[in-house]
Amino acid sequence: MAERRGSRRRMRDIVFKSVFQYDFHKDIDVAVKFLMSESSFHSLDGDSLMRAQKYLKSIVEHMGELDEIIANHLINWSFERLSSVDRNVLRLGTYELIHELDIPIEVTLNEAIELAKKYGSDEDGRFVNGVLDRIAKVYSPSSKRNL
Repeated sequence: MAERRGSRRRMRDIVFKSVFQYDFHKDIDVAVKFLMSESSFHSLDGDSLMRAQKYLKSIVEHMGELDEIIANHLINWSFERLSSVDRNVLRLGTYELIHELDIPIEVTLNEAIELAKKYGSDEDGRFVNGVLDRIAKVYSPSSKRNL
């Protein structure tokens, strides 16, 4: 189980950095190439690689919807003012809360907090937690509450 958790954590880290690349370059090919390179470098297993590719493709496809949901759950802050780290961690977390039905809400929140702290600060972790918690209460399917 710990190995699976570590593999999923690496997968999320790679997806976050790939979405970050997409956000910077606005080019899916650049993001996919980055994802493949990072997956190879970190020896991501086949299942995790397929999941990472699915996440990246789906986040990019749903980016407008994800950004709108995030923007609607910011308190005293605007979407445009989000740091690149916070924006892309929130995109990943929001996607997972809404579209990945086999991932418990608590896991998504914890993983997003860790990414925000790793690439930002402890304060970013608290900020991301607050936003994703509000999003989870509105958008996460009730079936995820019992995982």
